Amino acid sequence: MKVLIIEDSVSLRRSLRVGLSNLGFTIDDTGDGSEGLSMALSGDYSLLILDLMLPSVDGTSILKAIRQAGKDIRVLILSAKDLTEDKVEGLLNGADDYLTKPFSFDELHVRLLCLMRRGTLNVNDSHINIGSISLDLHLKQLKCGEKDAQLTPNEYKVVECLFINQGKVISPEKLSEYLAGQYDAIAKNSLEAHLSSARKKVKSMGYELPIKTKRGFGYYVESGS
Repeated sequence: MKVLIIEDSVSLRRSLRVGLSNLGFTIDDTGDGSEGLSMALSGDYSLLILDLMLPSVDGTSILKAIRQAGKDIRVLILSAKDLTEDKVEGLLNGADDYLTKPFSFDELHVRLLCLMRRGTLNVNDSHINIGSISLDLHLKQLKCGEKDAQLTPNEYKVVECLFINQGKVISPEKLSEYLAGQYDAIAKNSLEAHLSSARKKVKSMGYELPIKTKRGFGYYVESGS
């Protein structure tokens, strides 16, 4: 999967390039709007991560130009502009998704996965299935059999992070960052409370949430559970 990153922050661009490359994406990147527009129009990219505030050509102009050119590329705006009207404008101009800075890399990753699936795979491909339990990444639901477990947003995010990283131990710090963002934190006892509540809801429906604790390290879902 080929991704273009147009972002003028050198450190953020480097971080995204390394992180996404490690996940198997092929990455091209630039910090200049004019060069980025040229790359987007001439290259064969599946995904574009686009900042709005760029030198030479701004992100909104890039977005409009590639849509006018009919380029079939999924666009994720990554911006510090966090007002509702900024998000609405970005989506109306042709963006497929909008993520504000600061952000969790895990959230960025799952949003890219959802964009890859959108319009090309059927809705079942948005599911992570473990036994009779299914997590729907689009509808933000945890289903036990055919019933919705009715998780709160934070309970859902805890489960989502662990299901997405199935087979990996996720530290409380990483889980906290996924829920609250890079510059906020959620206490470990609050994480435990969200997880305990999710477990009880699933258990009340006759199922077992396949999330385990590795003492001293964090939480995990066993692959193939």
